[in-house]
Amino acid sequence: MAFLNDVSIQSGKWDSESHELLVLGVFEDKKLTDFQMSVDESSGGVIARAFDSDDFDGKSNNTLALYSEGPSRRILLTGLGKRKEFSLDKLRQAGGTASSSAAGMKAKIFSAEVPGIEDLDVSGPAASGAFVEGLILGSYKFLDYKSDREDETVVEKVTLVNGAVRSGVEKGQSIAEAVCLSRDLAAHPSNVATPTRLAKEAQKIADEFGMKCTVWGRSEFTKMGMGAFASVAKGTDEPPKFILLEYNGGPKNQRPVAFVGKGITFDTGGISIKPSKSMDEMKFDMCGAAAVLGVMRAIGKLDLKKNVVMAIAATENMPGGHATKPGDIVKAYNGKTIEILNTDAEGRLVLADALAYVSETYNPRYMVNFATLTGAVVVALGHNASGIMGNNERLISRLKEAGEATGERVWEFPLWDVYCEDVKSKIADVKNIGAPMQSGSIAGGAFLKEFVGDTPWAHVDIAGTAWWDKTRPYIPGGPSGVGVRLSLELLNLMR
Repeated sequence: MAFLNDVSIQSGKWDSESHELLVLGVFEDKKLTDFQMSVDESSGGVIARAFDSDDFDGKSNNTLALYSEGPSRRILLTGLGKRKEFSLDKLRQAGGTASSSAAGMKAKIFSAEVPGIEDLDVSGPAASGAFVEGLILGSYKFLDYKSDREDETVVEKVTLVNGAVRSGVEKGQSIAEAVCLSRDLAAHPSNVATPTRLAKEAQKIADEFGMKCTVWGRSEFTKMGMGAFASVAKGTDEPPKFILLEYNGGPKNQRPVAFVGKGITFDTGGISIKPSKSMDEMKFDMCGAAAVLGVMRAIGKLDLKKNVVMAIAATENMPGGHATKPGDIVKAYNGKTIEILNTDAEGRLVLADALAYVSETYNPRYMVNFATLTGAVVVALGHNASGIMGNNERLISRLKEAGEATGERVWEFPLWDVYCEDVKSKIADVKNIGAPMQSGSIAGGAFLKEFVGDTPWAHVDIAGTAWWDKTRPYIPGGPSGVGVRLSLELLNLMR
């Protein structure tokens, strides 16, 4: 992975040092702060002249590069939009725009202020953290398989010259680096990001932060009774893995919080095989696993005083002589029988055993799973929001709050009894699809609900938000790392 990994705070006045590039954030009303006026004065009034000639409108994420003979050779103005509409996520976007624009200007090193903090009703550390998140996330590039990187500029260092609070900067770095890990795991091809690779990443996190890592192979989790997970893994020669991470940062008697990730490292659809077009994108079917690994890395780095457990059911979904067939019936970890009518609805099968195991073994305070579960959620919400559903109103409400705070928005779907009836089977307890051609995303959630018991639980369908080819201010085209920041904010809200 390649991204900004050196963010520092300048001691002393900004003009005590020279700067190759200085980034300033300006609202549409073009009213400069005292700091910005001092920059303009030291730069010969170059900003004021740009305003006078209407060269810059201040709209969100619009930019204008200026040249100066002052302490900074170049100044980059980034638009913050309307002052009354400014938010923490707009600040995060400003950071992303700063990094991506600097890279476009071939600047590996630049300086910046934390802009607009006087217009936010948040603490200094929170503002600094959001801006740094944007800086780092906007700088991310996946270059691991590029043999010639000469034309690729990656921002390496940013110095904050005004408005930064160290605690916020450090927290923002830790969170953004975890998101970049999640993006990286998802970006690798499936012949690299195998279940074994995910297990090794979990072990690496455990070793670095003193967590307990447990990994079970095919024979072990099959003997334990994970028949649903085993059924998906039957068609692949790539060794499947059931991965657990346990973090004990809270009191010994504190029940843990649980995060569960779908880890289908490549999804052909199995016997119910997918069309060949865009099948390469099915390497992204493990983005749920990538998200929860990122969450655990951030938790360790931030030294959170909570107990947290993570589970991943990781396998490929392949056709073959041993593969599960439509119509087969299997038994899940909690004893329920499942009629498999579509082997391409495999994510809910691996999650069923993971959720049932975690619920029964750890009795978590609450449990959240992340999965690229259904194409139907993309039809409903596009790429700008994840679908959520669950059995606990407080948990759902806090997820919505977390989504607004982080920019990782979510939208609730109903899990009414009538939808749960749609996944009942005539010859088994449940079937792995719902009613034909309707409420597809809800059917996935209704199925998972059968395996969580009484545990407060929420299902987050990230099929639309986990990756997209469109570049946004702090989300380059490709995997987004969605779920990491959402989960960390949820932990903050669910005290």
